[in-house]
Amino acid sequence: MRSTGFSRRRLLQLTGATTLGSLAGCAGQLPGTHDGEGREVKPRSTVTAEPDTSVNLTAASGTIRPAPDTSTANWMYEGQFPGPELRVQEGDVLSVELTNDLQEETTIHWHGVPVPNPVDGVPNVTQDPIASGDTFTYTFRAEPAGTYFYHSHVGLQLDRGLLGPLIVEERNPHVEYDREYVVIVDDYLPGEPEHPSDGGMGGGGGMGGRGGMMGDVRPPYEGLLINGRLPENPQTFDVTEGERIRFRFVNAASATVFGVRIAGHEMTVTHADGRPVEPVDVDSFVFGAGERYDAVVEATNPGTWAVQADALDGNEPPARAVVEYESAAGESPQPPSAASNQLQYGDLRAISSLDGVSGDPDRTFDLTLSRGSGQSYIWMIDGQVYPDADPFQIRPEEHVRIRMTNQSPVVHPMHLHGHFFKVGNAIKDTVLVPGHMGQVTIDFHADNPGRWLFHCHNLYHLDAGMARIVKYVE
Repeated sequence: MRSTGFSRRRLLQLTGATTLGSLAGCAGQLPGTHDGEGREVKPRSTVTAEPDTSVNLTAASGTIRPAPDTSTANWMYEGQFPGPELRVQEGDVLSVELTNDLQEETTIHWHGVPVPNPVDGVPNVTQDPIASGDTFTYTFRAEPAGTYFYHSHVGLQLDRGLLGPLIVEERNPHVEYDREYVVIVDDYLPGEPEHPSDGGMGGGGGMGGRGGMMGDVRPPYEGLLINGRLPENPQTFDVTEGERIRFRFVNAASATVFGVRIAGHEMTVTHADGRPVEPVDVDSFVFGAGERYDAVVEATNPGTWAVQADALDGNEPPARAVVEYESAAGESPQPPSAASNQLQYGDLRAISSLDGVSGDPDRTFDLTLSRGSGQSYIWMIDGQVYPDADPFQIRPEEHVRIRMTNQSPVVHPMHLHGHFFKVGNAIKDTVLVPGHMGQVTIDFHADNPGRWLFHCHNLYHLDAGMARIVKYVE
């Protein structure tokens, strides 16, 4: 059996579940969705200022070549996979006009950015989906600084390649670095994504997929990617001895939890989901779909070294890239050692506090995450299947707490649109909730009115119902 260097049985420790479970506390249950249908609060308006940066993106089908002898039809932005990097200064107004040249409706979601509700890109929740041949313009102020990404939020389109990085640069970074690279980790599906069938979910599964380590079924991925490349065709990150390199890692996968290592080097994690944290030295980290980590590496060990991302819930060969010093050009890359100092959520301490979440919450939701019974492929939040599910009603300026207990054996990366939340001492927008009764508590400030999606970022769990609307009322 291939060794990943990660103990799969230690996923709970990797994600810091023990620490997070103790954060649930005993706050009293306040009225949630049963306090009457209040009047919806109008979302804040979109930006009217002239944009500092204007971008045109076209979503269309094309052919990608993740390795020299491998090609497949994909959907792309501007004919690129991943899509073009959008990079702006913190506070700048960004305007993106999307032209839909696909034969289906589409949208763009700006993952992690607390944009105004009308430009959040959730079809039939914040906007009408963009019909084939139509255009839609997203305009918002790019803040706060951080590592984000953009992707379609329609059906299974993310797993067809509609994704790209969005970098909002700090005006005053809290760490020094000389060079940076964006590292998008993804799973590679060489064909059209399919909905799991209602039967045969054991073994190969209704998608013809593979059983994951925790009893779920993943699509039949043919490989894992870094920046759109399979491991036999790795990208090379050039470095010079003495430099400090900032790597911006993005998990843009649809159904994969990754463990990341860089051979021959320690990583200093400086940001979690774009938000700055007190620097913490590790040799590895685990992240789920939708999570991002920035890490600084000191180039003090000349050679050629592998950047490796292992699927913790699959058996594909790990995704790879190469760090190569100028003095070592042409050498074969050295593989990483087994992980021994893995990042846990409990290690993360945000540089700044999250306003509005001190003390006891004004509203608490105790939620269970679970799979439907029988052979149907259904995933639920509190026993309800989206879209046939009650919204969570909240009021402006409330301190809201969500306590999650995962009754399934499968890890769930839970993402809240439009807000950052506090988890432990970190500020994030996506968090892994471990299986087998793992518990995680998040707190957020209700400061962005509208209807917001709260969901699992495993695309197939979302598509099978693991989502709710958080709705502002008064």
